[in-house]
Amino acid sequence: MKTLTAVTDPCGVEKPASAIDYFLINFLNDERDLPFIYLTIKISLVLIPVGVLLYLPFISGWLWWLLAFTYLVLNNAMFKGPFGLMFHCTNHRPLFKSPYRYWNNYLPWVVGPFFGQSPETYYSHHIGMHHVEGNMTEDESSTLAYKRDSVRSFLKYYGLFMVAGVIDLIDYLLRKKRRKLVCRAVVGEVSFLALCVGLSFISFPATLVVFIIPLFIYRLIAMVGNWTQHSFVDASEPANPYKNSITCINVKYNHKCWNDGYHISHHERPAMHWSEYPNHFLKTQAKYRLNKAIVFDGLDYSRVFFYLMCKRYDVLARHLLNIDNAFASEQEAIALLKERTKPILS
Repeated sequence: MKTLTAVTDPCGVEKPASAIDYFLINFLNDERDLPFIYLTIKISLVLIPVGVLLYLPFISGWLWWLLAFTYLVLNNAMFKGPFGLMFHCTNHRPLFKSPYRYWNNYLPWVVGPFFGQSPETYYSHHIGMHHVEGNMTEDESSTLAYKRDSVRSFLKYYGLFMVAGVIDLIDYLLRKKRRKLVCRAVVGEVSFLALCVGLSFISFPATLVVFIIPLFIYRLIAMVGNWTQHSFVDASEPANPYKNSITCINVKYNHKCWNDGYHISHHERPAMHWSEYPNHFLKTQAKYRLNKAIVFDGLDYSRVFFYLMCKRYDVLARHLLNIDNAFASEQEAIALLKERTKPILS
């Protein structure tokens, strides 16, 4: 186990420095989100034009395949993580001020589809359901009923989401009488499907590369993320964010993806700005210790997922942060980790 010595994750944002910076922050609700504007511009000028080129009739042969490969690398290796978590942040905290709020549609309706995100369904799912239910049984993406260190259980979880995830979301929203969110989810999903069908008549290979493959990759990554973030759940208090979520600190992932590793703090205070999570974590150590919260030092979600699926509790325990000696021994920590991955039936 590890003892906390320092937190190396981003604890702030650089102040605006140039005339362009000061011009852009006039449109933003929070000047700390200026990096989101530059990332959006970069995606719009780099990734989207490559995707458009794949549809042009004079792009063919080896050049088409080169551009297709370039697009998939840019999409999945360079931009998917930063975009996905920027999008997550802007769903919780709208990016643009009220007079310019129509620009808040640019990410879900223009940029998002290139990453396989159907417009509006993410907001309806994440804000309208997941944070309302907090991974409890009415959350259609809940992990509670699954054996959370089982590959077979995860494949079932992912398969059900791919087959019926949107249907389950709409059913949930209808039960809760959230009709506006139902409309947003239906319109967004149907629009994305219509886009893919329509563009397939122009070029199915281009549509496959630009929209369909990113869709499957995105939904796989989303389910791996949610599974991992809610793999260790205390059956006695499954609604307690300190006992149903995890935190990953001191990882490159937090620098690239806006401190997304701080999932406990995020469920406790969803509207907190991403740059505040490390300091909030440091200030609330007593709560983490009291709840024997699961905090991994030096492991990001992908590595936690991998070691969990391999049942390498020894490795997980070595990276477990032992806050103020909350765990008497590594054996005790391993026992708790195993206990918190067992299915919790309603």
